[in-house]
Amino acid sequence: MTDQQTPYPVRVDAVVDAPLSRWLWLVKWLLLLPHLVVLALLWIGFVVATVIAWFAILITGRYPRALFDYDVGVLRWSWRVHYYGYGALGTDRYPPFTLADVPDYPAHLEVPYPERLSRGLVLVKSWLLALPHWLVVALFVGGGIWIGASAADDGAWDSGWGLGGLVGILVLVAGVVLLFTGRYPQSVYDFVLGMDRWVLRVAAYVALMTDRYPPFRFDMGGTDPGTQPAVPTGPVPAGGPAALPATSAPAPAQRWGAGRVTAVVAGAILLLLSTGLLAGGIGLAWADTTQREDGYLSTPTDDLATSGYALVTGSIDLDVGGDEWVIDEVLGEARLDVTPADPSVELFLGVARTADADGYLDGVGYRAVDDLGADGGLDEGRDIPGGAPAGAPGDQDIWVAQAQGSGTQTLDWTPADGDWTVVVMRADGSAGVDVDARAGVTAPFLPWLWGGLLVTGGVLFVVGALLVGLAAHRAASSAPPGPVPAWPAPQPGPAAGPPAAPPS
Repeated sequence: MTDQQTPYPVRVDAVVDAPLSRWLWLVKWLLLLPHLVVLALLWIGFVVATVIAWFAILITGRYPRALFDYDVGVLRWSWRVHYYGYGALGTDRYPPFTLADVPDYPAHLEVPYPERLSRGLVLVKSWLLALPHWLVVALFVGGGIWIGASAADDGAWDSGWGLGGLVGILVLVAGVVLLFTGRYPQSVYDFVLGMDRWVLRVAAYVALMTDRYPPFRFDMGGTDPGTQPAVPTGPVPAGGPAALPATSAPAPAQRWGAGRVTAVVAGAILLLLSTGLLAGGIGLAWADTTQREDGYLSTPTDDLATSGYALVTGSIDLDVGGDEWVIDEVLGEARLDVTPADPSVELFLGVARTADADGYLDGVGYRAVDDLGADGGLDEGRDIPGGAPAGAPGDQDIWVAQAQGSGTQTLDWTPADGDWTVVVMRADGSAGVDVDARAGVTAPFLPWLWGGLLVTGGVLFVVGALLVGLAAHRAASSAPPGPVPAWPAPQPGPAAGPPAAPPS
């Protein structure tokens, strides 16, 4: 049997539910909001279940059946929503809220359970082997597949496939034609279904549900080549009823009720939260235990220079309402190390209250260093025009901490409540300051912080794993295998297109 004749195990069927409303598609985005909220949660569970399945397949060669049925159910639910909405506009019947197949709904998806899966393929098929298909899917759905949400430039998350690409364009065309004529163009419908089917096949492959590589084959129309009639049927008249196809896939042995689905979603959210907390705790623990120098955690060393008379930080706001313990426990001691580019130059470093520093620097030309740079170091800042200072910085009595001399200068300062400014100048107050600088703090609270993150993350991980594991275990043992329900599916015939809607 050739590839053109071999049915792919991911079967996607649909039938146009004519007559279609001329105008309902204009407001389906609003009607679908409840489904989109639920699906956003279900897809969190889908991602976590697929990750768990990845490890299970790698170790045992088997996809846990309960998790497989859950993932297929999420794909099925998503397909119904997209078929109703802007992935096809193929029906006006509102999608049901269920993971199970609904025999009389016009859109169906089935994936037979694989008894064994390759342990080796699981390492590469979702990203490396599927790469050519990712490119095709990007063309079809506008840059991504809803198996994983894509981040927009503004940070918003987009989990719909009908918002761009060829699918979105053709569905918009079909909607406009439907609005004015009351008919869904058959050729557009067949082409859209072919793209949707391609996307769903890739989604199932990437989600590890099959080892069969998705074919580069455009199976257009609502009837999937893998869906065959249960018994031979006679000719189907144009626009007549379709025969009932059957599938040879074994029925799922699991039952996913609302309680178990809720448990999986809640557990998945806790697992994702725990992953973030554990990653943050591990990162902070690594920094705290390996990156300290003389007890200080420091920024990278940056080259700061100005043709003016000073390098000046923006106001360091430590207003904590008199609660000095916040500063003492969180920041601890602060340190600034500054090395002149010219070893013969004597430097001055000082910390003063912002109001006092502003008074001394009034009318002085300097460079303001306001923020940390992208690499975590000190920003190069902006130039403030002005002239020379009225006197040498060391002669001023505004400094609460200061250091002066040639070579590397180190200023240690105990932060206190208030607004503070750090100033770096030549000791004689002349123009031209070029230094390598870094700042650091002791951060005594850091061990408590990363310890708390690790403990909290560990607890959430255990609770989340228990919720997912218990729900999957109970689903796996709740129902024996049963027959697969048949569903109505279109038969190929001489029909020229769906029947027209009554005149509006």
